[in-house]
Amino acid sequence: MVTTSEKIPPTFSTITVTWEKPPSNFLIDEEPVENIDHPLIAGALRELLELADYIKPGVLIAGNLGVTATVNQRLVVKAPDWFYAKNVQPMPPHQIRTTYTPHVEGDRPLIVMEFLSNEEGGEYSIKRTHPPGKWFFYEQILQVPNYVIFDPQDGLLEMYRRQNDNYKLELPDENGQHWIEELELFLGTWQGEKEGRTGYWLRFWDKDGHLLLWGTELLAQKQAQMDAERQRAETERQRAETERQRADRLADYLRSQGIDPEKI
Repeated sequence: MVTTSEKIPPTFSTITVTWEKPPSNFLIDEEPVENIDHPLIAGALRELLELADYIKPGVLIAGNLGVTATVNQRLVVKAPDWFYAKNVQPMPPHQIRTTYTPHVEGDRPLIVMEFLSNEEGGEYSIKRTHPPGKWFFYEQILQVPNYVIFDPQDGLLEMYRRQNDNYKLELPDENGQHWIEELELFLGTWQGEKEGRTGYWLRFWDKDGHLLLWGTELLAQKQAQMDAERQRAETERQRAETERQRADRLADYLRSQGIDPEKI
């Protein structure tokens, strides 16, 4: 077993964090709090990155997968609604990833997201005693650079960036978006329909401000391009036919005047 240890900032010097991978048959005691919208929102985010070729070997994107750390010799597990980590070791063939332990299996997540629901999920909890709150766990134990809290009901998006060992609220830019430097993408909200759900969604934009598209949108875009190309071809065919008819009428007129159009 590979184990590394580190001390978190001096303010919390009484807490020791170690990284020990749980056994392969480990089960999370409690099911994550979610509603039917959460898997759709998480899956839609992954789809955007996958179709835009942002998912490279070693990248792990997951939702409701337990992220683990051992705090003062007690295992702590949190299952974010969505997270993104790089440089992650691949699983052996025929094995399924049931948890993820940073430093043992790969880098700590670069971004963690929690989607609010009607249930109290403790997304803002700074509780330090076992089990620690989500905010404290992401901020001080995992030390995730970016923490997103999103309310699918009203579209409120809160972006926190870790600065000087603490999360600081970042205001959106003039487009209502947040730049995530680790992904080189903007994150923002979008309102519309996908997969039978009408409401607010999280979406990515590239550095030039272009919206990353879902599969259905890419198909619609391709169909529109094909339709436009067919229309251009039909317009060109009609123009060529009009020119041919005009040339035939001119040739007929010249013949009526005793002139051979082939000799002109």
